[in-house]
Amino acid sequence: QVLLAESGGGLVQAGGSLRLSCASSELTFANYFMGWFRQVPGREREFVAAISWSGETTYYRPSVEGRFTIARDNAGNTVSLQMNGLKLEDTAIYYCAAASQAGTRSYFMSKYAYETWGQGTQVTVSS
Repeated sequence: QVLLAESGGGLVQAGGSLRLSCASSELTFANYFMGWFRQVPGREREFVAAISWSGETTYYRPSVEGRFTIARDNAGNTVSLQMNGLKLEDTAIYYCAAASQAGTRSYFMSKYAYETWGQGTQVTVSS
């Protein structure tokens, strides 16, 4: 059973933009702290961005801050990741994740905070 579904990945040239979306017909997003992670084969899954239940608080990894924007629409049960100024090193599979427990900034930047994951969407940035 797929609880989270990502979409919007694809191939883009360096400097371009993509918008990823995450949706669920099973989870009530307002009950979850939501995050985006990414993974390159052979490497650890790494934190990209996260957003609090109401959307008031956001966290970003330093390398994407100012280029990526996470947002949520609780009424529509969606979370998005707007990615601008894409770089070659942004190439990865991007995963949406949901966390049900409260915690600190460092907690939500860890993959272990999130119980539910999507299957991922590929983002490839070319030169």
